[in-house]
Amino acid sequence: MKIEDLITIAEGRAKLALSADSQKRVAKSRKILEEHIGKEKIIYGVTTGFGPLCLNIVSNHSAERLQRNLIRSHSSGAGNPFSETEVRAMMSITANSLARGFSGIKLETLTSFIKSANAGITPVVPQLGSVGASGDLNPLSHIALALIGEGRVTYNGKVMDSAEALAAADVDKVQLSYKEGLALINSTAAMTGLAALAVHRAELMLNATVAASALAVEALVGISDAFDDRLHRLRPHQGQIVVARQIASLLRGSKLVVTYSEVERKIQKTINMANDISPTDISVQDSYSLRCVPQVLAGVYDIIKYARNVVETEMNSVLDNPIVDASGDMLHGGNFHGQPVAMAMDFLAIAVAEMGILSERQTALVLNQHTNNGLPPFLNKDKAGLNSGLMGMQYLATSCAAENRSMCFPVSVESIPTNAYNQDIVSMGTIAARKALNMLSNLEKILAVELICMAQAVDLRGPEKLAPGTRQIYRKIRLATKPVNEDRPMHQDIENVAQILDKIAM
Repeated sequence: MKIEDLITIAEGRAKLALSADSQKRVAKSRKILEEHIGKEKIIYGVTTGFGPLCLNIVSNHSAERLQRNLIRSHSSGAGNPFSETEVRAMMSITANSLARGFSGIKLETLTSFIKSANAGITPVVPQLGSVGASGDLNPLSHIALALIGEGRVTYNGKVMDSAEALAAADVDKVQLSYKEGLALINSTAAMTGLAALAVHRAELMLNATVAASALAVEALVGISDAFDDRLHRLRPHQGQIVVARQIASLLRGSKLVVTYSEVERKIQKTINMANDISPTDISVQDSYSLRCVPQVLAGVYDIIKYARNVVETEMNSVLDNPIVDASGDMLHGGNFHGQPVAMAMDFLAIAVAEMGILSERQTALVLNQHTNNGLPPFLNKDKAGLNSGLMGMQYLATSCAAENRSMCFPVSVESIPTNAYNQDIVSMGTIAARKALNMLSNLEKILAVELICMAQAVDLRGPEKLAPGTRQIYRKIRLATKPVNEDRPMHQDIENVAQILDKIAM
């Protein structure tokens, strides 16, 4: 499964399906588990209690009650619920992990899980409560709770009791048997679902950042030499080369950007006219936030690529414990530990913050009459002073950029022991993924502000001078927001542009 596949399912544009091979593997793992139980072997979480209670042996006739109690006791989340898309992402990863046939779950149970998901029954899952080991016990318990007919769900746009929704969708409540409660919750499916959504959005925002940067170069009459492919092949970071080529492509045909040679000739002419006195109003190099865009975004590109690799590996892994191996062995370990995902999300947070810093600095350049290459202060079209222009929007961008910077401290090193020190080092991966998503929401606002400012600057320069590539970006912005001829509230304009960032992206 790729992230794109997961997004399609999570957004309700595709359904889950269990292949014939998966059905065979699931049935085989269940048979192996039952053979172990028949031999009265001691199996963690099957014939024992959980965590430090694993020394307490549980009789076979109490198996159903043991698994049901596990789900009930761990359904202890709090706070606002995750969105339906986020919960469906979690459910999809849970199903994909169980379908690999190493968890000992009954085929009927997995089939009911998939049927409920495909019917649009989405459990209400609170955001707070997971420490990321032993997996996402808390949020996944709220999902499993719905499968046994307890808890609350969203169905057909309404929040209702799970039992009511299951009956309406003709899905039988599941009677949990040996290990099934544990199999449903002992994984990283919650953090990985959120992480997949975060990587997808980060990729879109990287494209939007590149598009906004190209427009900024034109709006500020930047020097195009900074994106010459020959320069970037001498420092061959993949992201740097890719970004430079994207910007160069977008700028091709522009009547606003200049070359270094043109700047040099202008300087020489000015010097000659001023009797060899060097000019102070012409620069031979743009600010870093323009000419270093490929170098800055090189690291961002690499981080997002790394995060995608980690998340897709996790999405297609067996995340359970204990694992029912095809050889017949029961493998006890810790595949539920979320450290790889947690660290990838902390790393992604840095990339998201950096995109916001770059965007906010480009906005600052274009609003400042001392750095915007001849444009009016705050891009006022008329009566500066009476009108503040786009001054107020920078406060939002700066505020969001600062907030994102404050959220860059890694939570993957913030382990606090739980479970009577059984879980003595935990990942906090779900917090890291939630944080990354919150930062991406802030980044969308930062980019929306920049694009509105750059479109205003282009209006002042002349949209007809834009390159064909950036002209398409400008037109999309103008469909979402109109020029600011005199001061007006900009809140809705910012929201409108934020909503179309994925369309602005290349």
